[in-house]
Amino acid sequence: MEFSQLAILLVTAAMFGLLAKVFKQPLLIGFLFAGFFLVLTGIVDDVHQLEGFGQVGVALLLFLLGLEMKLHELPTIGKPALITGLGQIIFTSTIGFIFSKIIGFGTIESLYIAIALTFSSTIIMVKLLSEKKDLASLYGKISVGFLLVQDFVAIMILIFLSALGNGGLGFVEYLTVAFKALLLVLLVFALSKRVLPKVFDKLIADNQELLFVVSIAWALGFASFVAGPMGFTLEIGGFLAGIALSGLPEHLQIATRARPLRDFFLTLFFIYLGTQLVIGSEVLSILVPGILLSLFVLIGNPLIVIILLGFLGYKKRTAFLSGLTVAQIGEFSFILMAMGAALGHVQQNHVALVVFVGAVTMTSSTYMILGADKLFKKLERYLGVFEKRHTREGALAQETQLSGHVVLVGADRTGTSLSKFLQKTNREYLIVDFNPAVFERMSTQNANVVFGDIADSDIIEAANIDKAKLVISTISHLEDNLTLLEYINKLDNKPLTILTIPTRKDALKLYAAGATYVIVPDVVAGEHISHLLEIHGYGEVTLSKIGKSHYERLAHAR
Repeated sequence: MEFSQLAILLVTAAMFGLLAKVFKQPLLIGFLFAGFFLVLTGIVDDVHQLEGFGQVGVALLLFLLGLEMKLHELPTIGKPALITGLGQIIFTSTIGFIFSKIIGFGTIESLYIAIALTFSSTIIMVKLLSEKKDLASLYGKISVGFLLVQDFVAIMILIFLSALGNGGLGFVEYLTVAFKALLLVLLVFALSKRVLPKVFDKLIADNQELLFVVSIAWALGFASFVAGPMGFTLEIGGFLAGIALSGLPEHLQIATRARPLRDFFLTLFFIYLGTQLVIGSEVLSILVPGILLSLFVLIGNPLIVIILLGFLGYKKRTAFLSGLTVAQIGEFSFILMAMGAALGHVQQNHVALVVFVGAVTMTSSTYMILGADKLFKKLERYLGVFEKRHTREGALAQETQLSGHVVLVGADRTGTSLSKFLQKTNREYLIVDFNPAVFERMSTQNANVVFGDIADSDIIEAANIDKAKLVISTISHLEDNLTLLEYINKLDNKPLTILTIPTRKDALKLYAAGATYVIVPDVVAGEHISHLLEIHGYGEVTLSKIGKSHYERLAHAR
């Protein structure tokens, strides 16, 4: 590929990436449309080189997945995540297969499409949950758990497809593949325990540049070995290469340094996928099926998860928020279809169909997740049918008989110090937190604690806020704080409110909604430093003394 061609690709990707950001979309969507634009306008006519670069990106994606994946976590992610993950895969693929057959696809094509519809984007979901600060919530933990289950199943399916690519379905062929797979696993295990730790520790770990080069060389070299002599695929090779290095003390450094390179090649991969959307006169053949399958993913996938979590005893809000995280298909869906096309099992129009579904569902589900709280309020009355009368969370949210108490929303970080202060001053208080770990920790300390999300009306009532003296919220989610204030404003006896929020703009919104006092950490930090300098001056001795005192308080607070 010439320099000018690469420059055009990246400039176009950057432009569409900026557009995606403006419309609050994942960058992957921007890159897909960049590829579509480049081919549609004739700027790029030969996409075969892009396909080769894209394979490097996919191999590095799976390398990092293997590098960061802890296999021992699968049994510990919890029964709800495991049952929901496997249940969603089984129901989605079964219904998707029947649906694909009904709308006219063949058996093999329907099987590929059905499986592609089951896998959500772990990368996008973790990023969105992190932005919403919901990773530590109950629904966040459950969602990440079943996304992890999806990743494991996807890897197993890719291994199975590798076997199909070896030329037959007979018993001898599969026995040969199983033997090769066993050899690979033993080789990876031996290298990860006996060889690689010693090599990296003695020769590589102390040089960051060499660590990066050797790690990438290992990932791509091992992937080539697995795809070549061993007869599997680059994707499997990249994943196993990552597993082999996952036990190294330097695995986080490797992951940090490899991500930018992965992102570069993945950008080219998604541009290549975008080029597959242009299929000339056959565009109408994928438009109607694409819209129907997109609706199935946007509505059917969340509904399956809501039913499963409702059956397991979770409240409708937890089930609904978890369900929205599977309202799109992700990178494994694209990898699956690309592999199917390479094996000759599906045609390019089938790949284009799944890419189209990915573009529609990623775009739509992003808005759904960002507006999940508002969406839940509109649908809440219809979701009661999926909730059991006695839920798991209901047992942890019994109404309190406290009166004149302090309600502390969020007992992690800032809330930890406040709970100790309230306990020290013998003030009656109640904690509301949606993090299972915080609930467990506070319960062992015999604190009054309600497990749940303060945006849930049942939780607000369980906290007896109508009889509280003061409500302190340490959570930084604007919508949750506004929901809390909306409830308080309807009360005859309104408790005082002290809220925290990251930005001045949102602080003004909370004041407008009736908050008594709003704390913006950045502003408070600046005011505190100014106060220190005003009182104590710039003297080294005084500031050092104050610093040591602060250190002691921090050390004893752990």
